[in-house]
Amino acid sequence: MKHIYLIASLISLMVFSCKKDNNSIDENTPAEVSEEPTTDPVTETPEETAPEVVDYTTLTPPTPPEGMKWVAVSELTDEFNDTFDTDKWFKPLWNYDVPVNMKAENAGVADGNLWIKATLDDTQERWFLTSRVQSKAQINYPMYTESSIKTAHISAYNTFWLNNGDISDRNEIDIIENNSKPSCDCQPDFPWQMNSQYFHVVDGDTRRNKGNFDNRTLSDDNPLKGVRWNEEYHTVGVYWKDAKNIQFYLDGEPAGSVVSERDFTRDLNVIWDLWTFDVDWLGGLAVKTDLTDETINTMKVDWIHTYQLVAE
Repeated sequence: MKHIYLIASLISLMVFSCKKDNNSIDENTPAEVSEEPTTDPVTETPEETAPEVVDYTTLTPPTPPEGMKWVAVSELTDEFNDTFDTDKWFKPLWNYDVPVNMKAENAGVADGNLWIKATLDDTQERWFLTSRVQSKAQINYPMYTESSIKTAHISAYNTFWLNNGDISDRNEIDIIENNSKPSCDCQPDFPWQMNSQYFHVVDGDTRRNKGNFDNRTLSDDNPLKGVRWNEEYHTVGVYWKDAKNIQFYLDGEPAGSVVSERDFTRDLNVIWDLWTFDVDWLGGLAVKTDLTDETINTMKVDWIHTYQLVAE
């Protein structure tokens, strides 16, 4: 009987041990590892797109209307790289008011520029010696002309304009009348203001409209925004669309427009000149000592390009 009891006890002990082994956790069993990252995910930054660079020098002439194209007009186009081309240009020497005195020797071509220089003759009432250059050819709308110009830094109008006629009867388009150094202390915007306008005069009856575009309002990425007329060459132009509509351009951008009250009826010449007058609307009279300073007394024209709009 004792043997039977021992055998039963031994069996019970073995069964209890097996249950304990099955329910226990092995200390050497590795813990389950989470597959989720323990650090914050990294957000990828998209690549920045570089801003588009606009070449404003290629934006003129303006896009032609459908079915039309621009054709260069050689008689009104010149790079001024050689000599004064007498087949294209001449020097009409009619005078403005005192103290202007137009002289042929005060204009010419040198160093890749057409130049007009203001010099001093202090012995004369007309002491402001200067000049004018005009095209022999004429042109009518629809057309576009532009010129690269750096002004003389004196109190005077540096002009680029179209005209045919006289004070009593004329058609006139003034692309610029620039004065980068007004002496009157009354035109603070002139170093940046184009002073574009038109005149239509019949029997002394004048119709006029002006646009005072300021180059400080050019696009922010235009490299010539806010650059004074004497500090760099600026490209100024006009798109003469039809008998009444005139659109001005500056450094590749539209720069104001005017609408004539009457139809333009005349073919026009291209003109540059340099002149002064003792009035506030011009900016005041030139200072005499400025005319003896060779670094500031010369208006320079790098080139002129002219186009006619024709059917394709």
